[in-house]
Amino acid sequence: MPGQKDHANLFDDARSRLEEVFEAIHVHGDARERLKQPNLAMQVSVPVRMDDGSLRVFPGWRVQYNNTLGPAKGGIRFHPDVSQEEVTTLSFWMAVKCAVVDLPYGGGKGGVKVDPKRLSKLELERLSRGYIRAIADIMGPDRDIPAPDVNTNPMVMGWMADEFDHLARGKVPAAITGKPPALGGSLGRVAATGRGALHVLDLWAAREERKPEETTLAIQGFGNAAYHFARLAHERGYRIVAVSDSQGAIYSRDGLAPDPIMEQKTQHQRLHEMVYCDDSVCIAENVEKLERDELLGLEVDILVLAALENQVHEHNVGQVKAGAVLEIANGPVTSYADEQLEARRVPVLPDVLANTGGVIVSYYEWVQNRSGERWAEAEVNARLAERLEYQSRLVLERAEREEISYRKAAYRQGIERIADAIQLRGNCQGSE
Repeated sequence: MPGQKDHANLFDDARSRLEEVFEAIHVHGDARERLKQPNLAMQVSVPVRMDDGSLRVFPGWRVQYNNTLGPAKGGIRFHPDVSQEEVTTLSFWMAVKCAVVDLPYGGGKGGVKVDPKRLSKLELERLSRGYIRAIADIMGPDRDIPAPDVNTNPMVMGWMADEFDHLARGKVPAAITGKPPALGGSLGRVAATGRGALHVLDLWAAREERKPEETTLAIQGFGNAAYHFARLAHERGYRIVAVSDSQGAIYSRDGLAPDPIMEQKTQHQRLHEMVYCDDSVCIAENVEKLERDELLGLEVDILVLAALENQVHEHNVGQVKAGAVLEIANGPVTSYADEQLEARRVPVLPDVLANTGGVIVSYYEWVQNRSGERWAEAEVNARLAERLEYQSRLVLERAEREEISYRKAAYRQGIERIADAIQLRGNCQGSE
C-alpha cells in the first residue's frame, strides 16, 4: 500500500544519497566502502513474562553505524513495524546527523518489534529491562549510548538506566540519555527536538525575509517532537492550520492552538474523536475533519513532516502544494520524492539538520553526566541555539554557494567530516 514503510528498500534508498556526495566531495574509495555498511548489527530475543503468567518473546535489534567520530548514539523505538532494515537505516541517518552538527558520535539505533499500547505498565518495564540485558555487552558511555525514540520516553529510559546500573554494579548515568532529571537527565531534553526544528525554521525564514505571523504550517504527526515544535511555533506567531495523527487530521484556516489539542488528544486518544469547543477548552472555531493524507495536499507555506519514514513518496509527491517542507521525522521523504520537490524548487529543510535538537541535548546530558555538573534549562537551551545556529548557517550558506539543495549541502557537510576522520586514522591505501 502506498505510504507504508517498505523496509526492504528503506536502507538502499537512504544509502543512495551517498553517491552524489561521494562524487561532489571526492571521498577516498576506502572511506566510501566503510560508509556503505554498519559497523555492527545485533539481533536479540527479549522474553517477557506477561501479567497473565504466559511468556512472549519479542525480536529486537541494535545497530551501530560508523564509530569513526565517537561512540554510537541513537534512540530505541518500540513499534510493531520495526525491522533490522529500518533500524540500520535509522542508525545511518544518526551517523550523518551527528556529523552535520559536529557531535563526537557515530550513529546508533535500536528497536523492538512490539505494540506497546497492548502492554501493561509492568509488562512494558519488563520488556525495557530485558532489552537492556540483551544488548548490555555492546553499550556503555564510550561505546554506544541509547536514548528515547518512537514510543519510548524518560520513564522507559529510567528503567533502562537502572537496569544497566545493576548489570554494571555501579552508577553509570552517561550510558543512557533522555532519562528523567532526577536520574541525571538533562533539563530541556524532552522539548529539544521540537525546539531545535523551530530554530532551523526560524533561521531559514529570516533568510527568506518571511515573518512568522505571515506563515502557515500544516503538521503531520502529533507526538512528542511535533507537539513541542507546534507549541513553540505557536508562541512565536506561526499560524498552525492543520495537524494529524495516525487516524486522521483536523484543519482550521483560522489557526489551531496546540496545548488544547494535546490536552484533548490525551483524553480522547484520536483527533477525530475530539470535542473542538466545550466549557473549558477550545482548540479553534470552524474546525474541519480531514483524512490523514489530505493534510499533505493543503496549500500552506510550510508542510511539517513529524510522523514516520517514507510519508512523501512517488505516489503522493505530486499532491504536495506547500511552499517548503520541514522534516522533523527521520526520512519522511523518499529520494525519488526529494528529486521531484527539488525539480519544482520546493525547499526541504532536511531531517539530518532539522531534527538534531534531540541528539544535541542528549550530548549535553552525556557531558553533564560525565563531569558531574547540572546545567539550568536556560543554559541548555542557549547552548542548543548557539550550536544549531552556527551549523545551520554553514549548511544554508553552502547550499547557496554551491547552488544545491539543503539536503545535499547537509550530507556533504556531514559525510565530509566522517570521511576526513577515516582518512586521518590511517589504512586508506593509494592517493585517491
